Amino acid sequence: MQTIEIIAVGSMKEKYYSEGVQEFRKRASAFCNLQIKELPDEKIPSNPTPGEVKKIMETEAAKILAAIPNGAYVIALDVKGKPISSEGLAEKLTNLANRGFSKVAFVIGGSLGIHKSVLDRANEAISMSQMTFTHQMARMILVEQIYRAETIINHRPYHR
Repeated sequence: MQTIEIIAVGSMKEKYYSEGVQEFRKRASAFCNLQIKELPDEKIPSNPTPGEVKKIMETEAAKILAAIPNGAYVIALDVKGKPISSEGLAEKLTNLANRGFSKVAFVIGGSLGIHKSVLDRANEAISMSQMTFTHQMARMILVEQIYRAETIINHRPYHR
């Protein structure tokens, strides 16, 4: 069974997002070991200077890099990443498993984005959409898409 880990900066503040994440995580557990590592975000001043932005992103990057499991294939969620469909995600997870990657880590950065050092460490970057989502929403969508991909892989009727 493949282990899929979501490494996310920031907490789930809204109960309805948290409940959605837990529901899809529970459903996905039939197909994979889905874990979520929630990392504390850095406080952002109301009008941060470029130096403050750089420092915040570097601090969050250090936390993310430390949280990546050894041997994991790392996929960063980034607005500049390659767009992917639900079927494409299912194919990607299958191909990674076939290539011997038993651990896949998805990274959701903080509200300022993902630092270059994390993108450099990632094996690839994907984009969920050209639209912008809150980080809580992105996490819920990602968990749902992982569940959807697993139902596609396992020929279950959820994806229609």
